[in-house]
Amino acid sequence: MIRIFCFAALLVFASCKTTTYYVSRHAEKEGGTNMAMSADPPLSAEGQKQAADLKNFLTAKNIKAIYSTNYARTIATAEPTRLSYGVTLKTYDPRKNDQLIQELKTISEGNVLVVGHSNTVDDIVNGLMGVSELSDLPETEYGSLFIVKKKGNKFSFAKVKVPQTEPR
Repeated sequence: MIRIFCFAALLVFASCKTTTYYVSRHAEKEGGTNMAMSADPPLSAEGQKQAADLKNFLTAKNIKAIYSTNYARTIATAEPTRLSYGVTLKTYDPRKNDQLIQELKTISEGNVLVVGHSNTVDDIVNGLMGVSELSDLPETEYGSLFIVKKKGNKFSFAKVKVPQTEPR
């Protein structure tokens, strides 16, 4: 009887695990909105501070995986957090968000940072949630973080502004 109770308690505990996905657009890029769409600009000085702000916000959030597209601005946004946690950066193709979402949904240990673009962050959040909650971000929007929580088979999300912690 005790074994059955312990097994049932273990099943309940395992189904209540929470994984949190922190989905962010890359920080401000050099050249702002005037940069050609085909270019791969680095982060601006402000963008570098925003990337540090993101790292500071994610301190003690148990980040176990970090995903980024293979662009200078997304990698540079993820890099301070990656260095802080000592994890390997995994790159993904922004044209294959469905593949990324399926991989993200299999993660059950620790939390995840995903860095994307103004026209992919919404696809990732919507794909994780299973509903269309968001549309493309404005080209001028930086510093927003979408927090998607998975508890068992249920998802919820919130949008927060990453606090500025770096001197401006």
